[in-house]
Amino acid sequence: MATYAIGDIHGCFSTLKKLLKKMPFDAQRDRLWLVGDLVNKGPKSLEVLRWAWDLDRQMGGRFQAVLGNHDLHLLAVAQGSVRPRGGDTLRKILRAPDRHRLLGWLRRRPVLVRDGDYLLLHAGLPPRWSLRKAERKALKIQAMMDSRSRRRLLRRSRIRNGSQRPKVLTDLQKRQRDLAYLTRLRTCTARGLPSSFSGPPEETPAGFFPWFEVPGRKSVHATIICGHWAALGLRVQPGLMALDSGCAWGNGLTAIRLEDREIFRQKNAEKRFWP
Repeated sequence: MATYAIGDIHGCFSTLKKLLKKMPFDAQRDRLWLVGDLVNKGPKSLEVLRWAWDLDRQMGGRFQAVLGNHDLHLLAVAQGSVRPRGGDTLRKILRAPDRHRLLGWLRRRPVLVRDGDYLLLHAGLPPRWSLRKAERKALKIQAMMDSRSRRRLLRRSRIRNGSQRPKVLTDLQKRQRDLAYLTRLRTCTARGLPSSFSGPPEETPAGFFPWFEVPGRKSVHATIICGHWAALGLRVQPGLMALDSGCAWGNGLTAIRLEDREIFRQKNAEKRFWP
């Protein structure tokens, strides 16, 4: 049994299918991990969701997909917590006859999966979080996602720059903060104060670091599989497999086999692209 992880798909279903044909992936035997952002920006988000839902039924626990910020945006739009954005490509999902089944399945995805020293998440971890602390926080988020507080949780899950944060946080604000870290974090200070910066890592603001380069980071001994930061691109190094190779912007889609770190790539194959 091998474990394959695939970067941010963003509704690029044609590209995904071509990538899977290049991989020696066997759904009857292997494991498949998706780093989140299954939907939005690409032209076939509905097809990607249906594919993932069906594969989860086939594979059971050998299939894992964590929530990304665009997946959360879809859930927030569907429940009326936020309005659609100009560049969204979610209309087909929202009008689909099986929307409730697909959205219910998506809502139940975790924000973090741990398997020994492997950690699957969408964006990043604050430097002060140990693996156990990250797991505890993820479970609290999932519990709120399953409660009546979900509507408020999804309304404001975004990164706030450190100086903009209230000093005393309610439980809801803590869950919103932690959800934003796991699904949006790119850079932060050594103390864990975040930045909303989203550009290339070499342009990181003064006093901030890419989250995985913060000195003394408590999760440094784990191998974290993530995506989200398209401007970072594919980055594979000790302790990190960052797999967002920019398929959402017309670039390729990337997969990696965890056991030997063999990389599989596919150029963007979408015939119809987004505006």
